[in-house]
Parts: sequence; structure tokens; C-alpha cells
Amino acid sequence: MSDILRLSLVQSDLIWGDVNANLNQFTQQLARLKGKSDLIILPEMFTSGFMMSGKDKIATYTDTVVAWLREQAKNLDAHIMGSIIVNESDAYYNRMYTVSPQGDISTYNKRHLFRMGNEHEHFVGGSDKGIVKIGEWRVRPIICYDLRFPVWGRNQQDYDLLVCVANWPDARRDVWNTILKARSIDNQAYVAGVNRVGKDGMDLSYAGDSSLYDARGILLGKCEDYKNDIQTVNLSLDKLRNFRTKFPVYLDADDFEIKL
Repeated sequence: MSDILRLSLVQSDLIWGDVNANLNQFTQQLARLKGKSDLIILPEMFTSGFMMSGKDKIATYTDTVVAWLREQAKNLDAHIMGSIIVNESDAYYNRMYTVSPQGDISTYNKRHLFRMGNEHEHFVGGSDKGIVKIGEWRVRPIICYDLRFPVWGRNQQDYDLLVCVANWPDARRDVWNTILKARSIDNQAYVAGVNRVGKDGMDLSYAGDSSLYDARGILLGKCEDYKNDIQTVNLSLDKLRNFRTKFPVYLDADDFEIKL
């Protein structure tokens, strides 16, 4: 892979609690990306929507979904990222998978669980950053509510791209757009945010606002509001490194330790 990373934001409605229907619709949507993308990003809980009560049933599909991710990554010759509900040793996780074209898997468990939606009563929070390498790129995954916690997402010179997948309702869309841009500036990194659209089973509405910002906070790409849409943007690692060299804010950053 060259210094250019072709990144695809996949913004879609989600069919509430229907894993097979969601996999089928994404199979159709992603077909156009074959040979045209290096990293494909799907929304949070892309097989079900953000749900608590049906997590037991959804988690039984984990092996099926992982096999689908491997198949898609191979067929499309691209890495794929997205989160699903997982049951592991009787504990439930909101887990993001990154799957390579070769079938290699990396995972990240959502750290900050959305208290206002009772996510903390149904799921266990993670503790690892889950940074993954894609060629020379270092990619840091976070999930939805994690975005509100800048210390957790702080770049300690260990990533180039921050990826946030979400089910972020349109009632708080201004917060989403503001924080995505802020994280790119704070961390001198590319930031990709992928959100769903449509209405979920709790009648919450989603605008999408899936976006890609560069390290200066400049918007490089955005999906159409309230629509299923895919936007592919080229990212340059050389440009990022040059900017960090010319404007090394990180050299004056405060040292800190996160206690979990």
C-alpha cells in the first residue's frame, strides 16, 4: 500500500434486529467498492441497530457475521471495520472488528457505555485501545459515546487515523459534528466518523453526518444527510507527517496516565 489510503464512509439505514437482512443490504451496497477502497467503515452495531433487549439473539450470529466480514474483505480487497454485539463468557460487548483481505482480525471493545441508554447495564466496557496497522497507517478505533471522552482518545503519537462508528441520534447531531472536528485538531490526525440514518426500533431518528476531517479540522468528505450514501476519500500519510513536522503541537502536550 502506498502512502494514500482510500477510505470509504458507508452510511446506511439499519433494519432493527434483523442480522441477515442487514448483511444482505450491506452486501449489495459494498459491491460497488470492489477494487476502489482500502478501508471500508460500517456503522455501530451494523447488524442490528443500537439495541439492548434483543442482544441475546443478536449475539448468536457472531460467527456468521465474522465469516461475512472475512468474505467481504477478501472479495472487495479491502479492510472492513464495524461493530456488533458479542457474547463472550456470558459477558456482552459492543465490539468493533477490523478484518483484512487476508482474513486477519483485530478487535476493540467499546470503553464508554452510554448510561443514558442503559448500555452500562447490559454490556461490559473494554480497556484496550485496539490500535491496528493497515500498511503503514496506524488506526485507532472508538465507538460512539467514546467520542465524548478526549482523554481516552488522546493521540500519544500512536495513531494516524481515528475511526468512530456510531448510532448518534439527530437530536444531538451538532455535538457529533463539533466533536469530530475537534478530535482531528486536538490529535493532529485524520478523523472518520460513520453514523447510521433512518429510524430505529425506539423511534429515534438519525441524520448520518458521516464525515472525514484532516488534521487541521478541514472537512474532506461527507455523506448526504438522512440518506444511504457512500463517500470515498483519499488520505495521504505523507501530508499528515509533513504537517506534524512543520507544526509539532504534540511536543508541548501534557503527560498523563489513564487509570482504568
